[in-house]
Amino acid sequence: MPDEAAEDQVTLTLFSNLPDRRNGQGLVEQMIIDEYMNLHPEIKIEVETLNDEDYKTKFRAYAIEGMPDIVSVWGLSAFMLDGIFAELDEEDYRDYGFMSGSLDGFRIDGKLYGLPRNTDVIGFYYNKKLFAEHGWEIPETYGQLLELASHIRAAGFAPVAMDGLDSWPVADFYSNILYKITGGYQEMLSQAIAEADFSDPAFAEGIGLLRQAVDAGLFQDGYDYQDYGMAMNLFTSGQAAMFYMGSWEASMTKNGDIPQEVRDNIGMFLMPRLPGEKAESTGIMAWNGGGYAVSAESRKREEAVRFLNFMYQPDKLSRYGWENSIGMSAQDQSAYITGDETELQLAFVEVLNAAKSMSGTPVNDAGSAAFKACIERYIIEAANSAMEIGDFLKKLEEACR
Repeated sequence: MPDEAAEDQVTLTLFSNLPDRRNGQGLVEQMIIDEYMNLHPEIKIEVETLNDEDYKTKFRAYAIEGMPDIVSVWGLSAFMLDGIFAELDEEDYRDYGFMSGSLDGFRIDGKLYGLPRNTDVIGFYYNKKLFAEHGWEIPETYGQLLELASHIRAAGFAPVAMDGLDSWPVADFYSNILYKITGGYQEMLSQAIAEADFSDPAFAEGIGLLRQAVDAGLFQDGYDYQDYGMAMNLFTSGQAAMFYMGSWEASMTKNGDIPQEVRDNIGMFLMPRLPGEKAESTGIMAWNGGGYAVSAESRKREEAVRFLNFMYQPDKLSRYGWENSIGMSAQDQSAYITGDETELQLAFVEVLNAAKSMSGTPVNDAGSAAFKACIERYIIEAANSAMEIGDFLKKLEEACR
């Protein structure tokens, strides 16, 4: 006789950009999947994971061919306008503890199409032991940061480990610069994309400042050919003094694959003051991003939404993330603070609590998927002086058209 249990089993597909299932957010995602399948033996969740660059390529292919049931998303996307993702009932999440404004990047025309996973703060991780041994100080200005790079290189280390191959971290660096020199770029950027007009001088000034960093050797040699894992390894192996990345990597202090000496000496600081910056002293590069959506074409949409709602129960994604020192959730985590948190984890909480303004969505995530792919590539080319700044702006305008 056929196995009736097997016949009744529902298989959900989940497409994720978190390939490391032993550490960080990938670990938490897998913990929740395993827990759900244990509670619901009639449900099987098949996970496909890819690193970020390959994920983006496959994501675009799925957008044409048909999406898996549950998909990792970056926030507001033109794909949502195209009906690729299913509308969610916002009433379902009234008691889920989402922070004020955290759902904004997942709404279009007042309708909710996804849920944010994180409150992301981006900045510089640094090796406190290396800094102390060489007498290096945390820079207060952008000029000091670039000057520090020369001293670090002279000592035989890479100044800042940067994932340039995936390109989005460099785009985040550019976004950080743009935020600080404008005091808030969201309205300016939205208008530029809508009108295909990047003539505002801040766009050129920002890319010029990024180019200064590249010319000063702030990033490791060949940074644009090194991916996320290579950049992180450069820092965690003690070969780089700093690592530019988001608060989601605060879990490095609990990663047993990283040497204890490094784990015990990881600190963080934010982008130093830029010339003529307009951002408030308490303003930070932060946004609610990285989340999940359900395919509008899924034949198992109800079950997919049911799993999504389980994942976002306050004692699941948010709690497990906090307990594993994995950045900060888009949901209130105050109930999980025990006093045993790492210094690094609390440092990010401190800057977030002190912030009176945040940048919002990075420039590369503010438009369509096609715009995202173009601007990330063009930022690298312009930063490396392979493209003139004027051509960079023209290319962005063409991408909007």
